[in-house]
Amino acid sequence: MALFFPIHRAARILRSGGIVAYPTEGVFGLGCIPNDTDAVMRILSIKKRDPALGLVLIASNIEQLEDWIDLPQTIRLESNLERPITWIVPAKTYVPYWIKGVHRSLAVRITEHPVAATLCEASDSALVSTSANVTGNPPIRSVHVLRRRFSSLVDCIVPGQCGPAAGPSEIRDLKSGKILRIGKT
Repeated sequence: MALFFPIHRAARILRSGGIVAYPTEGVFGLGCIPNDTDAVMRILSIKKRDPALGLVLIASNIEQLEDWIDLPQTIRLESNLERPITWIVPAKTYVPYWIKGVHRSLAVRITEHPVAATLCEASDSALVSTSANVTGNPPIRSVHVLRRRFSSLVDCIVPGQCGPAAGPSEIRDLKSGKILRIGKT
C-alpha cells in the first residue's frame, strides 16, 4: 500500500523508477520519469491505456522540456493554475514511442500547481503526467478516492489538494491554435 510521502522522498522514488500519484491543477495525476521505460509501461498498464495515444509531460520550467520538444526559445507555453493549458508541440525526432505514441508531436504543460511543480524541481526532470483513472473512467479529484483506488498500484502518494480547475486541462495545438479539448474551470 502506497503511503503519503513528502516531495523529496517522492522525488527519490521517481528517480529510482517508481510511480507517484500527486495533485495537479485540476485532477490527481500519475507520474514517472519519462525516459524510464518500465515505469511508463507500468502507468500505461495501470490505466489500461493504449501507448499509441501518447502521454503528457509536465515541467516546472521550459528547460526541463528541452530534451523532448523542438521549439524556438522565444515561444511561451502559457498556462495558469485556474486555466491550465496542455500544448501540442513538435517533438524531437528521438522521443520514444511510449511517450509520443503515433504522433510527431508531444503534449506538454508548464505546471503552475505548487506541488506538481516542486515535484518536477525535486526530481530535476519533466514528468509523465496522466490523470489518475482507468481509461474511460472519470479522473479523480478526491484524495480519499485516490487512496482507495490507487494506493496498491503506485509507490507513493504526494499529499496536497488539486488546484481550482474543475477537471483536466485544455489541450491546444501550438501551430494552429486549435483547441482540441476544452478544459473545465
